[in-house]
Amino acid sequence: MSNNRTVLVTGAAGFIGSNFIYYWKEKYPDQALVILDALTYAGNKNNLQQLIDAKEIIFVHGSICDASLVKQVIVDNSIDTIIHFAAESHVDRSITGPDAFIETNIVGTHTLLRVAKECWLGENEVTNHHFHHVSTDEVYGTLAAGDAAFSETTPYAPNSPYAASKAASDHLVRAYHHTFRMRVTTSNCSNNYGPYQFPEKLIPLCMLNILAGRALPIYGDGLQIRDWLYVDDHNRGIDLVINQGRQGETYNIGGNNEWANIDVVKLLCKIVGEKFNADSTLATRFPDSPCAKRETAERLITYVTDRPGHDTRYAIDAGKIMGELGYNPVEVFESGLEKTVDWYLNNEDWWQSILDDSYQG
Repeated sequence: MSNNRTVLVTGAAGFIGSNFIYYWKEKYPDQALVILDALTYAGNKNNLQQLIDAKEIIFVHGSICDASLVKQVIVDNSIDTIIHFAAESHVDRSITGPDAFIETNIVGTHTLLRVAKECWLGENEVTNHHFHHVSTDEVYGTLAAGDAAFSETTPYAPNSPYAASKAASDHLVRAYHHTFRMRVTTSNCSNNYGPYQFPEKLIPLCMLNILAGRALPIYGDGLQIRDWLYVDDHNRGIDLVINQGRQGETYNIGGNNEWANIDVVKLLCKIVGEKFNADSTLATRFPDSPCAKRETAERLITYVTDRPGHDTRYAIDAGKIMGELGYNPVEVFESGLEKTVDWYLNNEDWWQSILDDSYQG
């Protein structure tokens, strides 16, 4: 990708998007970045405030469903590349309130595609345009214990409103390539973890509950298996797809790292306990944690009723991106999880502002 490109990143105030912005700015410091984010509950402008204050990025507050705003952003900034993260992504919320998932993930993605087509393939054609769509492995459904991992040719079989909405958006991106010859790529990733993850997801939820001495809720028997991917390994994969991937193609990005949920939580308990043993100040900062009393946090594990339609196993076959683009994840799970624990211990102000809702101010 040439350095004179101007990139619009949607949903960059969220978990993966925020990490992507820092990754991208470090690797491509001279490339112009424009952010469009609606700042819903999972969007936190504070994640990017230092870059905004330094005028290293342009931040626009607004929805991807607002076609006139999207067009204004693309035209005013001469955008030729869109990297699309913006999505409602929490399965539990899609079960209790699916409407927002349909609106953002399907209608919003189509609005971006429609406006980009108008701006890039209209009278003043932008020949070097690129639309990269970030999706999920959940579009493929679920796997049994002995099943082969999801590949790019696995039939779609989404089982939650969230997964169904992402599957629909994937199909829209593909259709715009095949029908209108828009230059697109798609990546489907496995479960991400790392800094800035909103504390409704498994790892940050349990991390903060350990510190507060609250129950660690485990759905069902806790044996649901996920392929865990450190967020910057995901960002490296997206970078490769955008810069070296074939137009119109989909690439699965995974960590080759399958863990049962209960084992993830037990490893998290072990790492946090080791941090307390090594740093006596943590017991003073977090006196309600069992780790402050040199007790194992595993005693907080509480099994709760499984959620409806809970998928049994996800696993990514990343052979295509590894073979074609030379991708390999850098972090093993233990090192990535330790980095994540350190980040949450060192950024208490960030997650406290979420717990008390002051971040939305």
